[in-house]
Amino acid sequence: MSQIALPLAHKKAADPDRIVVGNANIAAIESLRDPSKWPFGTAILSGERRSGKSLLGKWFAGKGMGTVIDGANAIDETDLFHRWNKAQETGQPLLLISDAEKWDIKLPDLRSRLGAALHLEITTPDDDMVSDLIESLAAQHGLALGEGALTYLVPRAERSFSELERLVKTIDRLSLERKAPATQGIWRDALEALQGPEQARLI
Repeated sequence: MSQIALPLAHKKAADPDRIVVGNANIAAIESLRDPSKWPFGTAILSGERRSGKSLLGKWFAGKGMGTVIDGANAIDETDLFHRWNKAQETGQPLLLISDAEKWDIKLPDLRSRLGAALHLEITTPDDDMVSDLIESLAAQHGLALGEGALTYLVPRAERSFSELERLVKTIDRLSLERKAPATQGIWRDALEALQGPEQARLI
């Protein structure tokens, strides 16, 4: 399993400050490695909740590669425009992290500036990344998934970072409540608790 850590590393570990690298985020990570290629030294990183945007921002800032504004879409637009201008004056790369599905910028000057920025997105994880995410999340919880867990869970799990987190938390909770190992009965019940009965999902 490939992971990016703070600082950058590629090791499997039960560490919430490690980000699993896969199809959904590899393009964004590669772009973050070289901000010299960003137009006007500015990039905007977006993606679904719990997809690791803030951790990537912390890694970027920790490497001293530039300034990060997390939750940039919620900041006063005039203030954000001034901060963009300051970054231009100092030549410091600026990474803006947006939590909005669609960032509707009202201030024309800011809208035109950010329209020219590099837009990076964390997309939907594929099967390989879903498998790695489940393993990583289980390790963070100290949860031992039984044999065949990934074969069973990966094709049935939602392709969503936040939903995968909920799934692993639910498996962990059911295992603790029942004082039983996390085997197929618990995997199935966790999926049904979050998504409904499997037969209904297949109709």
